[in-house]
Amino acid sequence: MIAFGNWEFDPMKLSNPFPHNNRSSVHIWQGYEDKVVPSQIQRFISEKLQWIQYHEVVDGGHLILHYSGLGEAILKALLLREEDISYKPRSSKSVS
Repeated sequence: MIAFGNWEFDPMKLSNPFPHNNRSSVHIWQGYEDKVVPSQIQRFISEKLQWIQYHEVVDGGHLILHYSGLGEAILKALLLREEDISYKPRSSKSVS
């Protein structure tokens, strides 16, 4: 139902949950090789909604949470605002 059903909202119409505090943001961590949720969709959404920070695991699949060292990188990004440049998206090409 979640992946293939009809949602009652449009993710592109989500509003910034931090309108008065631009120091906060939402983070999406995505595996580039994910076969369940295509990385192109997450990239497209994060490009349109500027309050989303997009991180991409180059050789990552759907279960990236179990990848060695990734948990530490996520915590550093969220708690210390230290971003590992190896998790920057490959390109900024959007889904057409």
